[in-house]
Amino acid sequence: MLATEQLVEEHNVIERLLGVLEATATKLDRGGDLPPEVLERELDIVRNFADRCHHGKEEGRLFPAMEQHGIPKQGGPIGVMLAEHDKGREYVRQMGEAAAGYASGDKRAGRSFAAAARGYAQLLSQHIYKENNILYPMANKVLSQDEQQRLMQQFEQIETEEIGEGKHHEYLHEVERLEKQVGTA
Repeated sequence: MLATEQLVEEHNVIERLLGVLEATATKLDRGGDLPPEVLERELDIVRNFADRCHHGKEEGRLFPAMEQHGIPKQGGPIGVMLAEHDKGREYVRQMGEAAAGYASGDKRAGRSFAAAARGYAQLLSQHIYKENNILYPMANKVLSQDEQQRLMQQFEQIETEEIGEGKHHEYLHEVERLEKQVGTA
């Protein structure tokens, strides 16, 4: 398996999570009542699986490897991806604030969570498309098989250090549980 193929597999899980976030947003906008723990579980996956683990692999290993092969960070696709990662983190910050308000009983915070979750889902849907169809094919052209294998080993290390041994699969199962509990859009 290529390192970029592993990242595409992670995108598949993240896209399922985006469906859960959209369904949560719809329920909250309609005045539906969800346990605050649902929002926290969704945020945990976004923060740790999507950002610390997945984006960590890209930012810490893949993008620098691509830069070493002449793909520019500034003014190129890597810079765009990094800017979108930052924009996504802003949406996550907003979701976190709204989730805290919602947990303390402020039902209006549910609508704030919904707006930020929708913004995040829209941003990441487009972001994933660009990475899968533009950035990763670029990486596959410039990175050798040996470099891809080294990246895979480094990705494994990132998973262990950033989210913990076995957590990658736990997050997949948590997305499945949330799909059953909240549904998908």
